[in-house]
Amino acid sequence: MISALDVPLDLSQPPTITQQSPKDYIVDPRENIVIQCEAKGKPPPSFSWTRNGTHFDIDKDAQVTMKPNSGTLVINIMNGGKAEAYEGVYQCTARNERGAAISNNIVIRPSRSPLWTKEKLEPHQVREGDSLVLHCRPPVGLPPPIIFWMDNAFQRLHQSERVSQGLNGDLYFSNVQPEDTREDYICYARFNHTQTIQQKQPISVKVFSMDSLNDTIAANLSDTDIYAKPVTEKQPTLLTPTGSTSTKVELRGNVLLLECIAAGLPTPGIHWIKEGGELPANRTFFENFKKTLKIIDVSEADSGNYKCIARNILGSVHHVISVTVKAAPYWITAPRNLVLSPGEDGTLICRANGNPKPNISWLANGVPIAIAPEDPSRKVDGDTIIFSHVQERSSAVYQCNASNEYGYLLANAFVNVLAEPPRILTPANKLYQVIADSPALLDCAYFGSPKPEIEWFKGVKGSILRGNEYVFHDNGTLEIPVAQKDSTGTYTCVARNELGKIQNEVQLEVKDPTMIIKQPEYKVIQRYGQVSFECIIKHDSTLLPTVIWLKDNDELPDDERFLVGKDNLTIMNVTDKDDGTYTCIVNTTLDSVSASAVLTVVARPNPPFDLELTGQLERSVELSWIPGDENNSPITNFVIEYEDGLHEPGVWHYQTEVPGTQTTVQLKLSPYVNYSFRVIAVNEIGRSQPSEPSEQYLTKSANPDENPSNVQGIGSEPDNLVITWEPLKGFQSNGPGLQYKVSWRQKDVDDEWTSVIVANVSKYIVSGTPTFVPYEIKVQALNDLGYAPEPSEVIGHSGEDLPMVAPGNVQVHVINSTLAKVHWDPVPLKTVRGHLQGYKVYYWKVQSLSRRSRRHVEKKILTFRGNKTFGMLPGLEPYSSYKLNVRVVNGKGEGPASPDKVFKTPEGVPSSPSFLKITNPTLDSLTLEWGSPTHPNGVLTSYVLKFQPINNTHELGPLVEIRIPANESSLILKNLNYSTRYKFYFNAQTSVGSGSQITEEAVTIMDEAMASRQVDIATQGWFIGLMCAVALLILILLIVCFIRRNKGGKYPVKEKEDAHADPEIQPMKEDDGTFGEYSDAEDHKPLKKGSRTPSDRTVKKEDSDDSLVDYGEGVNGQFNEDGSFIGQYSGKKEKEPAEGNESSEAPSPVNAMNSFV
Repeated sequence: MISALDVPLDLSQPPTITQQSPKDYIVDPRENIVIQCEAKGKPPPSFSWTRNGTHFDIDKDAQVTMKPNSGTLVINIMNGGKAEAYEGVYQCTARNERGAAISNNIVIRPSRSPLWTKEKLEPHQVREGDSLVLHCRPPVGLPPPIIFWMDNAFQRLHQSERVSQGLNGDLYFSNVQPEDTREDYICYARFNHTQTIQQKQPISVKVFSMDSLNDTIAANLSDTDIYAKPVTEKQPTLLTPTGSTSTKVELRGNVLLLECIAAGLPTPGIHWIKEGGELPANRTFFENFKKTLKIIDVSEADSGNYKCIARNILGSVHHVISVTVKAAPYWITAPRNLVLSPGEDGTLICRANGNPKPNISWLANGVPIAIAPEDPSRKVDGDTIIFSHVQERSSAVYQCNASNEYGYLLANAFVNVLAEPPRILTPANKLYQVIADSPALLDCAYFGSPKPEIEWFKGVKGSILRGNEYVFHDNGTLEIPVAQKDSTGTYTCVARNELGKIQNEVQLEVKDPTMIIKQPEYKVIQRYGQVSFECIIKHDSTLLPTVIWLKDNDELPDDERFLVGKDNLTIMNVTDKDDGTYTCIVNTTLDSVSASAVLTVVARPNPPFDLELTGQLERSVELSWIPGDENNSPITNFVIEYEDGLHEPGVWHYQTEVPGTQTTVQLKLSPYVNYSFRVIAVNEIGRSQPSEPSEQYLTKSANPDENPSNVQGIGSEPDNLVITWEPLKGFQSNGPGLQYKVSWRQKDVDDEWTSVIVANVSKYIVSGTPTFVPYEIKVQALNDLGYAPEPSEVIGHSGEDLPMVAPGNVQVHVINSTLAKVHWDPVPLKTVRGHLQGYKVYYWKVQSLSRRSRRHVEKKILTFRGNKTFGMLPGLEPYSSYKLNVRVVNGKGEGPASPDKVFKTPEGVPSSPSFLKITNPTLDSLTLEWGSPTHPNGVLTSYVLKFQPINNTHELGPLVEIRIPANESSLILKNLNYSTRYKFYFNAQTSVGSGSQITEEAVTIMDEAMASRQVDIATQGWFIGLMCAVALLILILLIVCFIRRNKGGKYPVKEKEDAHADPEIQPMKEDDGTFGEYSDAEDHKPLKKGSRTPSDRTVKKEDSDDSLVDYGEGVNGQFNEDGSFIGQYSGKKEKEPAEGNESSEAPSPVNAMNSFV
């Protein structure tokens, strides 16, 4: 037995309905009616129709045709037919030699969109606060129309908790307000099927406000009692549904809509509960401002009592709706096609449920089974037909009908008796590709009767697949729940029954998964910036990935600012619209991966708006505002600024600031200011633009609250007192006529206050005062309304004059050769005649005691603040004569100088000699010349010369010291070693000690006889010939070594050169033959490289520049076995080249000669 298995179309089979029109089919009366009925079978089925239960002969109706090879009817309405003439119940039958299948009963009804009946609508006159219902009552259409309310301008009427449309289309006002007055409340009905809209006559509503009701209107109203009372608050009452309870029946699977609309003032709020249970989660929604409860996909469990509660501050009202959920029939087990082989058994099962429980009836080939031809192989048992030992004549189509009062279900299922060997319907060698660690489903669609058995093998000769790692489906599919790379290969499916056997091979390839190894990350970017998201992927090499970027699950905007790269997305010049979620999707033919990141675009906040001033008082006002968009960066604070349009128009001043969560502030005000305010929002990005200014608010005048600040009294001349102050700002005047009362009197003298009143100034000069005496001063503000509070007093002084006397008893104590301390007695304060600022010490060098020559006198000044009576004089020159004097200083200037005081500084150590020059080198002597110190700082007693030799390894020899009389300026050193470098240290001395030293280096020349011998040998012909032969031999050996090295042989010269390499030793300069220069630092180590020697310390010019003898003890040279010359010096030598095949200096004949000495 085969159940629910498609029979190949090349085999005989009863008809199967494959397509049909819906049961309730509403058609457009202006278009042709198409009633679908398609079926398959072998042989192809023929079609017939019934209409209203009787045969429908389509050949007799010229307006009706049937499509070729189809059962679909086309009723021609557009060429004269009328849709109303074809209303009815239609049923299609598809028949062949193996049975007949039937369609559902298809009810054909043309849609209707009737016009609104004409009616005269009276205007609605209603009192403010009362409830109102505007009825729509649309015409009955098919299907029912969609209702909405608009005005004459085709704008939808605004709806709210107070005003809303009910499910029946009426417009409900919980309470009316004066703004509800209008003459164009229009109800529209839209009939979607015919795409038409019908309009009701406009309804006029007039709302009367008790505040504006006049006697004329009241006289024309028939019921003036309703206007006798002012608008009062009202408890809730229900406008719909009426009463306290109601019932509702809904069908299973439909949407349940329950509605409660209440009247009341204030507008009541609606709350829903289910008695004895909870509202179903995930299926419950509230619409129409919570006035409608919506439950989708209802079931019998949703039956019960639902209570709506309307509540305002005065009370509440409720209504209980008893909901019963009924059910049209629905399948539990629908009958399924049977394919049986002769002699097999089988069953057809038809089980359905509903409320009430449906009735089950069977038909055979469209005929009730009770009157159908008998078949000994079948037996009907309620909702089951049992088949035993079927034969080919048992093939038929059976219909199961399950029906109750709410609908019916009709299902066709055939019994097809066949004897067929197995066949595999899946193509041979079909290739399946899956991603590793995902399921692999290998198809083996088959057919056969009796039903074949299916087995799977891996490989052509593999063993049968069994075990938990495989799942074998009834339709023949092999499932590998978690495919791995080693699952790749050939799989063989074998189908067999008693009539035969067949097999098929399929291929499986398991690929590496696609992964995003670098995902886009959350970004915060300022407006007009640039941002990039990365999306770097890894994928199977045989798969070609495609990368798609989405914004908010939609395509990227068509904008050149969006640049999509190989592995990134870049957005240039970011704007607010770019804010959102960006997703990178990587697709291959087998898998898809994605990663998302959020882009938050931040910017300065938008300016606040709707500034409002409330609670205006004389000294305060409340300012409120509405914040602008914070642009994704929370507002941290608001800055409030004000403008004084009376005194400083156009100038904005800081007033205060409040946290970003606050939108109102109580502001303190000053009198007589015409205030305007503006608000600036601040976030982490910056400050917003200022808001529009608020309305102006002019405060009343008052006495000044404060007096001028920074009051001072300072005389500009010895006989006056200048009184100054910081004038009040315009808003501080508190009223018109701002003036200042200036008062003064001499301190500690029993005098009366002297006062003047001035305006528009901030200074007053009192003349004829004594010199520098204290005064008590005060400045008081006043305006046309009176005086400010009594001001505080300040102390000032009349003008200063120059001090009268000089400091006395000036003493100098010399501390050392560069520092002295000066003392003096303070002058009497009365003689200062002003504020004592300090003392100035003038001092200057008269002459140096070591040199009698005079020079330009440069006076130096040191100022000592306050009442100090001593000071230090630093930076003096040793062994010099100085003069100084002291003066007292006040605000007017300096007083007379004290008598000059002479002092001398003691000796110090001298500076270094001005130069040291070494000339006339010979074999054993050098001549030294020097200059005296620039600053002897005393009487020179002697010079000290120290020197020591330096050998070829830069080691220093024994130090020799010579003391030279101070009057000498040159010295010839004798008995020195020839060709030897010496380092000299030279300094001067006074009685105090030694000064800093100067260093130099020089070299004695070599033996002239040896030099002459070297030159003579170098000019001999035999020597030149020998050197040429040696050079030729070296060249031949180098060529041989080069060939050996290219063949992989080791270069022995290189090894030896490497062994003798000395990176610390640098060559002597080639251009001038000079020796390397040594540092004059006192570490007694000569420099090793990068130095040079002055030209006056060179050896004889006629000596060879390339001589190695100058470095010390000559050369020990040899040729090794391959002819390379290896110079091994006892002293300094050149650094060998890295590869051993270059020379930084060609050997001279003299050097070569010395190699053999």
